[in-house]
Order: sequence, then C-alpha cells, then structure tokens
Amino acid sequence: MRVLIGGGSGFVGRELTHLLRRKGHDVTIISRQPGPGKITWSELESDGLPPCEATVNLAGENLMNPLRWWNENYKKDLFSSRIDTTTSLAQAIAASPSPPQAWVLVTGVACYRPSLTARYSEESEWTPFDLLSRLVKEWEEAGSLPVTVAQKTRQVIIRPGAVLGRDGGAMKQMMTPFWLGLGGTLGSGRQPFPWIHVSDLAGIITHAIENSSSTLPSAVPQVFNGVAPATNTNYEFTKELGRVLRRPTVFPVPGFVIDALMGSERAVVLTQGQMVEPKRTLESGFQYKYPDLSSALKEIVDR
Repeated sequence: MRVLIGGGSGFVGRELTHLLRRKGHDVTIISRQPGPGKITWSELESDGLPPCEATVNLAGENLMNPLRWWNENYKKDLFSSRIDTTTSLAQAIAASPSPPQAWVLVTGVACYRPSLTARYSEESEWTPFDLLSRLVKEWEEAGSLPVTVAQKTRQVIIRPGAVLGRDGGAMKQMMTPFWLGLGGTLGSGRQPFPWIHVSDLAGIITHAIENSSSTLPSAVPQVFNGVAPATNTNYEFTKELGRVLRRPTVFPVPGFVIDALMGSERAVVLTQGQMVEPKRTLESGFQYKYPDLSSALKEIVDR
C-alpha cells in the first residue's frame, strides 16, 4: 500500500515509517522541509493529495517540550500545529478524485477526565472540561470527512497515552535523572498512568491501515485507545523503571513544583491521569509486543 504520513519525521512517525517499510509498504512523508520520499505541506495544499491507499496524521508541536515556556503563544502553536495540518489533510482527502481507503488521525487520551476510580473505554462518553480536552475535541472535529467521502474512506481515530521509547517522548527526558538516581514519583504517585510502547502504537496504526478494507466506511470514525492493556499508576511506573535501571527512586517531585515549572494546564498530564482501557483495540485482534511495564521498560533500557 502507499501510505502518506503527516508528521512522519517525528518520534512516532519514524517508528511507523520503519514498520510500514519493513512490511513492504511505500511511505511518503509530509514535512516542512522537502527531500527524498517527502512532500511539503504547501505542496499538499497546492497540488492536492498524492495517490495513496492510506493517510495518517501525526503532526503537532510537542506538548512536553522542555525548551518552551507555557504561555499563550505555546498554546496557540499546540492548537494550530494539530488542527491546521489535520484540516489540510481532511480537505485534500475530500477533494481527491480517488480518496484513500483509510484516514487515521492520532490524538490523545486527554479527552477523558482524570479520575482515580473511573475506567474509560472507546465507548465512554466525554465532553471537554479543560484546555487539553478542548484541543482533542477540535482536533478530532477537524479530521471529520464529509458524509459522501466517508462512504469511501474509513475514518479511524487513535488516542494514545504516554508514548514510551528510547529515542523520544516522555522517556527521553526521564532517563538522565533516573540514571543519576534522582528519579521519583510525580505528585501523589497515585494517579493513573496510561502508556504505550512506541512499537505498539506504530503497530496499532499499521493494523488499522491494513484492515481498512475489512470494515465498511462510516460517517462516524472508529476509535481505538492506543494504550497498553496493563493499567498502572505513576508510582508503579516509577518503581518499575528504577528496578529495571537498578537505581533508587527516592526523590518525589511535589505537584506544586511541577505546576510552577510546566504551567498547571500542561502539568495535569503528569500530576493527574485516567485509567484507559484498549477494549476495541483488543477486540480488533491486535497483538501487543509489550503489554506490561516490565517488558516495555526492559526493551527500552536494554536497547
């Protein structure tokens, strides 16, 4: 299959590209910079959608960028980098004389309200309640295809938790303090920590693409929670990472410190959490390579 990936140069995009190419698919990346195997966003808008059987959007400013202070400009970039690219792809798909079989949009679990007790599946109802949930709402709405196009193109939304991998995401920032023995729980440590290994997230996206012809297109997107089947707390994650690294984890970071450093609207990703279950993901037949923290963290540390 020919697969077009928006944001394919990023952390998840690189993993997805490698997996798709290993499986024999042809990948074209939409990037800000031209190059071999790439088109630019301006070329997408001027020339339209290139011939492809599947389109994926992973583009978006890094929410946890440690080099950016939490302010209005950053918030604006978080919204525009996701919504504008999603809108551009959805419009290009709608205008294409030969639309793809599958349109996969990767958003996030921030749509689900943080709770110590509630469990969320893909069937859970939700309404926006803060900045990040509103972002997910507008993001997913931007990817919605017209009904006439949705009859030909299967719409898929994947909502990942924290993506764990050696070369990016949350782990890249955590590894150094943990190696130095300075790791510890964040806030109370009791908050749920929905997570997924980057290889499994790439696998879920690929699974959705390769099975696009087996499910009838619908005006309502199919939603898959991109999380591991294991439900863990921040405390459990912290202790398991310390165990795998053979380092102590005795330096907890109080919630108010995280709020001050990151901005309270962004800090909720670390200090609060949701118990998210991949019910539909499992029902689809997807097989996880790293279903538990021990196997996921061991692969990351040993790499």
